[in-house]
Amino acid sequence: MTEQHPRDDAALVALAAGGSERAFRSLYRAYVRPVYWTAHALVGDPADAEDVTQETFLVAWRKLGGLELAGDSLLPWLATICRFQAANRVRRRRRDRAHTTALVEDALPATVDVAQQVVDAETTAAILREVDGLGDLDREIFRLCAAEGYAYQAAADELGVGHGVVRNRLSRIRTRVRTAMTETESTP
Repeated sequence: MTEQHPRDDAALVALAAGGSERAFRSLYRAYVRPVYWTAHALVGDPADAEDVTQETFLVAWRKLGGLELAGDSLLPWLATICRFQAANRVRRRRRDRAHTTALVEDALPATVDVAQQVVDAETTAAILREVDGLGDLDREIFRLCAAEGYAYQAAADELGVGHGVVRNRLSRIRTRVRTAMTETESTP
């Protein structure tokens, strides 16, 4: 049995509500352009307007079963759905922008503490001076354990020395660096 192809919206709505994809396609073709331009006027962006148009027809497809068409045209009902979908899209964009702005603001410090940056630079310079004054083995132990995060045994295996050698030397290196840092902090 072939499906009748009515011309009026009421008949197409009734068929589409009954599950006729062909009837819904006819409604879609008839109203996709006016719905798109309505969406575009509301959201101001072609990509968002396309999304709102698709969301409008998706909602329409889901709600056709309960629709009693008041007039001759489906367009006023689709325009109402489009306005709601566009409003949702605009709210989502604002919320996303506010969230992105908050993330950026959280990532940036409120003020730059120049004095702290100078202290940090001096501390770093003091640590580097102390490390430069170490022997080759101690510099490698410091690099592996303090800078690269190696465990004692992994550093020992890498350097071909015992676990105790790494542990003891690193303890002495840390004490030496702390002393240098304390002297740097106490110097005016």
